[in-house]
Amino acid sequence: MAKILIVDDESNIRLMLRLALQADGHAIETAADGPEALDKFGDGGTFDLVLLDQRMPAMEGIEVLRSMKKRDADTKVVMVTAFGTVDLAVEAQRAGAVNFLRKPFTTDVLRGAVAAALENRAASAPVEGGTTLEGVAVNGFRIEATQTLPQHSRDGNFAHQFSVLAADGTKMPCEVVFPAYFVELVKAHADRDKLDENNRFWLWLGEEALANYLWQNAMPPVDGTLVLEELSSNLRRWMDAVLAD
Repeated sequence: MAKILIVDDESNIRLMLRLALQADGHAIETAADGPEALDKFGDGGTFDLVLLDQRMPAMEGIEVLRSMKKRDADTKVVMVTAFGTVDLAVEAQRAGAVNFLRKPFTTDVLRGAVAAALENRAASAPVEGGTTLEGVAVNGFRIEATQTLPQHSRDGNFAHQFSVLAADGTKMPCEVVFPAYFVELVKAHADRDKLDENNRFWLWLGEEALANYLWQNAMPPVDGTLVLEELSSNLRRWMDAVLAD
């Protein structure tokens, strides 16, 4: 059992989170905004975990997170938001969050993320240059690349292999498939005639696409295969940032 601080400006959300976690035997305190949260947090020694909403009046969650980490570098914070993106998840974990949950989520996702955070199973890893998400926890899941070179098929497609780690420690294989027509969409957006299929760019792109899927669905692809069919706005923004470097 742990002592948990819930920070959210919506009273109904605070109540839902409190009831779900109290049912698991945790001791709960709540705060409606950043200043109240920091007042209750003190030097950080009181709480085992903080559930922290991102969009709040007075102070945004990222700002509260950074203040808490300055007071206690070892404090465990799970960020929660209805409005964020995978980029925000990366930013939060660079600031020290151990997980990032997207509203709405089920009580099972909540409990799994809390259990993983308390047991350090979803601890964040360094994110180098914004090009890889490995170690970043999204909706209770982390992504690991299981090979660095693609696998080619006779139909001209290629794929990268990943493992998706759930909050309970389960490891699920997942293949991200790059059809030939999707590759052409990528080249057209990048305004490049050639992008070597063995280039790490494709591995990182597959990782980003899989993270976006986990962000949107809070679960891995049902059959363990994600076929990339369209170049979404999120992937275009990611490409623009990576290829500009």
